[in-house]
Amino acid sequence: MGLWTWPLFGVIIFICAVGFYTTRRIMVFERKREQSNDSPIPVAIKDHPFTLNPIILVYIAALVFVTILIGFFYATSSPY
Repeated sequence: MGLWTWPLFGVIIFICAVGFYTTRRIMVFERKREQSNDSPIPVAIKDHPFTLNPIILVYIAALVFVTILIGFFYATSSPY
């Protein structure tokens, strides 16, 4: 196994956890909406529409991981 295998597994687990949490949250929101039929959109979602969008968190996690990889590569590579 390489040096970056375990950090990569950590990022993958984080991305899976975000997806699972968001899916559960959307399912609960849909269930509540079905029970009350035409309920208005919650204020928290109106104020922050990206709250239910896990793609932003996944992009941030991937960006941080790749930035660390690139930084480590340049820090350890020799200019000669």
